[in-house]
Order: sequence, then C-alpha cells, then structure tokens
Amino acid sequence: MEHTDSTAPTSTETGNNQETLIVASKLKNYIRAKSGMNTSSAVIEALSGKVRNLCDQAIENAKRDGRKTVMDRDFG
Repeated sequence: MEHTDSTAPTSTETGNNQETLIVASKLKNYIRAKSGMNTSSAVIEALSGKVRNLCDQAIENAKRDGRKTVMDRDFG
C-alpha cells in the first residue's frame, strides 16, 4: 500500500491495528520550530499510544460521573 504523506507510515503499513491519532506534519513542524530537531516516525505511534491512554482514562472519568460527554476536566 502506498501512502501519500511521507512523514509516517499508516497503522496498516506498520501492522498495527490502532489508528494514528497524531497529525505527523504538525508534530514535526512543532518540534523543528521549538528545537531545530528532526522527529523519528516512531514518535508518532508512541505519542498516539499515550494520547489513546489519556483518552481512555478520560472516558472512564466521564462514565464514573454519569456523563456521555468527555470534558476537559476528565483529563486532569
């Protein structure tokens, strides 16, 4: 499978069944602007995993409060 964005392989190309949650170009631009450094494509999947875990915890917090909407306060 050919991907059009050369910044990172898609989750299907890496054999990972989980969708990438991070916009690679935005992250790479941020890191370059902030530090002048390059970003490994592996960072995208690692950060997606961290975001996924944060979201899972926020979902549980909203459920525990009896809500069907995840709010900013669920991430703290």
